[in-house]
Amino acid sequence: MIDKSDLRTTIKPSLSAIALGSNIGESLAILEGAINSLEKTPGITIKAKSSWYRTAPVGGPSQPDYLNGAAILEVQLSPQKLLETLLNIEQEFGRVRQEHWGPRTLDLDVLLFDDLILETPDLQIPHPRMTQRAFVLVPLAEIAPDWMEPVSREPISQLLQKVDCSDVSLSINL
Repeated sequence: MIDKSDLRTTIKPSLSAIALGSNIGESLAILEGAINSLEKTPGITIKAKSSWYRTAPVGGPSQPDYLNGAAILEVQLSPQKLLETLLNIEQEFGRVRQEHWGPRTLDLDVLLFDDLILETPDLQIPHPRMTQRAFVLVPLAEIAPDWMEPVSREPISQLLQKVDCSDVSLSINL
């Protein structure tokens, strides 16, 4: 008889791109803390991290500028489990969801997961608005310019050329 406690399920490693943002509190420390939390999470290895960029807020109420960045993760998690992990890290750093597109201590979004196209009630991959947002594409193009966005089948570097980047600048707080 097989002892089922000895069976381990392994998930093939996948690459995922995530976006990170903050505009409340000590944003740089919060973002670096989120990266540290990701590094300590079983099943996640950080393969690349972009610079931090100062960006104007998009939509929502009047609010301070954001610091935004991106990271490439090698994950041995399902997309849903990765989302749960990111939401838990947001909570660690005081994220309260009160206002759609409102200010936040920490925002972590799954952008891409290999070449997966997925739509569930709480997770859409690729991120539904990533191709329209310079604050996502600028840092992502820094670390993954050749990654093909699976819906458009265009590389990130090409998608970046289609958006207005005038409100995105390299942060001097590096």
